[in-house]
Amino acid sequence: MRRFFSVVLLASFLGCGAPPEQIADTPPPPPQPVAGPGMATAPDGVPIAYTVTGSGSPTLVFVHGWMCNQTFWSGQVDAFATSNTVVTIDLPGHGLSGMEREDWPMLGLGADVKAVVEELDLDTVILIGHSMGGPIVLEAARLMPDRVIGVIGVDCLQDADFKYEPGQAEAFLEAFTSDFAGACNQFVVAMFREGTNAGIIDQVRTDMCSGDPEIGIALMGQYSGYDLGAALAAVSVPVRCINANMWGTNIDANRRYNENYDAVIIEGPGHFLMMEVPEEFNAHLVEVVAEIIQQS
Repeated sequence: MRRFFSVVLLASFLGCGAPPEQIADTPPPPPQPVAGPGMATAPDGVPIAYTVTGSGSPTLVFVHGWMCNQTFWSGQVDAFATSNTVVTIDLPGHGLSGMEREDWPMLGLGADVKAVVEELDLDTVILIGHSMGGPIVLEAARLMPDRVIGVIGVDCLQDADFKYEPGQAEAFLEAFTSDFAGACNQFVVAMFREGTNAGIIDQVRTDMCSGDPEIGIALMGQYSGYDLGAALAAVSVPVRCINANMWGTNIDANRRYNENYDAVIIEGPGHFLMMEVPEEFNAHLVEVVAEIIQQS
C-alpha cells in the first residue's frame, strides 16, 4: 500500500463412548468457535464484528485493508471453510464494527485483531491481511506469539527499505483532507489495471469512499510512518506475501529484517487480487498455508 500511495500522487464434536476410567484421564478438548456472526470487544470497549465459517485447524483469520470490510474476502471464505475454521473481521471504524473511538492509532488495530482471536479462544492461527491489513496482522502477531504460527500479506509488505520523497506523504494526505470523496475515487481507480471488471471497481469504490473521512484520514496519516523493517524483525513466525506485480516486491530487502520472509508474485491483477483473480489467488494461498503449517 505504501508504494501505490506514491503512484497515485503521480497520476476475515466431540466423540463419546470412552470407558469411564479413560474419561477421567483425558483432558477436555478446546472449545470450538461457534459458526456465524459475532461481536468481540476491543480493549477500549468498541464492538468488533466478525464471522466464523467452517471448521478445522489452523484457523485462518482474514483482515481487510483501509476503508474496506470483511465482505472483500467472500471469494476465499467458502473455498477454505471446507478444511479450516475461517474468521473474517470488520476492523473498528469499518463495516459493522463500532465507530466510537477518540483516536485511531493504526497499530492499535493489531490489538483489535487479538481481541477477536482471544474471544474465540483460537490457539493455532494464521493471520492474513490485505493492504493496510498487512501491517495490522504483523502487529497482532507480535501480541500473540503463542497463538500465531504465520502471517500472510496480500499485496502489501513489499519493501521495508521504501522511503517517500520529501513532502510526498504530506501532499497525498492533504488531497484526502481537502476532498476525501474525490481523492478516494482517484485512489481506487489507480489500484486497478485497465480492463478490470467494472463491477469490482464499483464495489470497491462504493465501500471505500463512503466511509467516515475522519477515520480514513487518521489511519492514512499514520500509515506513511510505519516501520516495516522493525515489524518484520519483531516476529519469529514465517511471513509470506501474495502480491500483484504492480508495485514491485523487494524480497531481498525484506529478508534482511526477517530471513523467513518470502513472496509469490501474481502477474496481471491489480491491488485487489483476491477479488480480481480469486481462483488463482486461492491456489497460491493453499500452497502458502501448507508451507507455514509445515514449518510450525
